[in-house]
Amino acid sequence: MLIVATIEKRTISLPGDQAASIDAKVSAGDYASASELIRAGISALKEHDEAIGRWLQHQAASSFDAMKADPARGVSVDDAFASVRARHAERVKG
Repeated sequence: MLIVATIEKRTISLPGDQAASIDAKVSAGDYASASELIRAGISALKEHDEAIGRWLQHQAASSFDAMKADPARGVSVDDAFASVRARHAERVKG
């Protein structure tokens, strides 16, 4: 069964650099039209938003719940930054 999507037209305003980027991608043959590029961008944004939603639901929520159940698991902000700085210094040195 063939599903035909309804196409709705929109008028949008873009800064010159974004319009130029669209024109360059279409001129290079990366996309057949500006509309195709915008549809691809919206699809990518939708996938990104869904991935963040899955991460929040499956990983962040369980980490929050574990931390709430046992606050002693926590690390102070100062300790966390000190750890990051130490690892960075080791990588830069090595």
